[in-house]
Amino acid sequence: MHNRRSFLKQTSALALGSLLLNKEMLAADFKKKYPGVGLQLFTLFGVIDQDVPGSLQKVADVGYKEIESAFSRKGGYYGMKPKEFAAMLKDKGMNWRSHHVLGAPFKMPPGAKMPTGADGKPITIPPMRNLRDNYQELVDEVAEGGATYLVCASTPFETTEELKTSIEVLNKTSEAAQKAGLLFAYHNHDREFKDHNGVIPYDLLLSETDTDKMKMELDLAWTIKAGKDPVEMFKQHPGRFHLWHVKDLDATHEHILEVGTGSIDFKRIFAHAHTSGMKYFFVEQDGAPKPFENIATSYRNIHQLLQ
Repeated sequence: MHNRRSFLKQTSALALGSLLLNKEMLAADFKKKYPGVGLQLFTLFGVIDQDVPGSLQKVADVGYKEIESAFSRKGGYYGMKPKEFAAMLKDKGMNWRSHHVLGAPFKMPPGAKMPTGADGKPITIPPMRNLRDNYQELVDEVAEGGATYLVCASTPFETTEELKTSIEVLNKTSEAAQKAGLLFAYHNHDREFKDHNGVIPYDLLLSETDTDKMKMELDLAWTIKAGKDPVEMFKQHPGRFHLWHVKDLDATHEHILEVGTGSIDFKRIFAHAHTSGMKYFFVEQDGAPKPFENIATSYRNIHQLLQ
């Protein structure tokens, strides 16, 4: 009986060791091809401000290494100064790579309502700075914190005048970012690809900004929802897409899902990462119903999909 128990223990230990070794080998192989898997913290918008250190620890525990921050209801950088936020990430084994800001003052879309919090009441948000009014201040702060990229998350272009002003703001910001040692990028939704008075805004964003000073953060799902092929865009503008947002869509392209549970062929897109110029990619799931479970599923599936 004793020998049988010893045999079972040894067998179990060998099996566990083999599993862990295989996991480490797969992770090492993944690392040779791609940067560490990143997370856009907007995915945790509904929960992160309740416990910032605890939330970031959960993100680190999943395995995420690269972080892109966004708006926080605590103000600032999740209630911290830039250097404090960067230090907290570093303590948890993660890197602050990028930060999202708005291109102009925030306003709710026509007919939209502010989402409700846990108490059932509409959430309140502190004043949000933006590139139109505060670009130098935002550039300086993100540079001070040691992040690599400042990203314009959205900018108005419903009218010709708005589009003209937005491009002027983006160009001013890209100049300031370069002087501060930052890289600047623009993040898309699907609306940039829609015709606005005979103009496709995304085409102008590409042509009327400096290729070297303003890179693009391509949200793969929003791009596909708009009927565009990311791979073809990479071929048309090689090297310009330094950052990606990675999320999945259902077959109707109406619902955002965890990576690997929907209709997007990520293996094909990632095969062209070098052509795109991709330096970092960030999982993002807008309105994630179970944020921590959702980001764990996406992290696991990314590794499985790209082996």
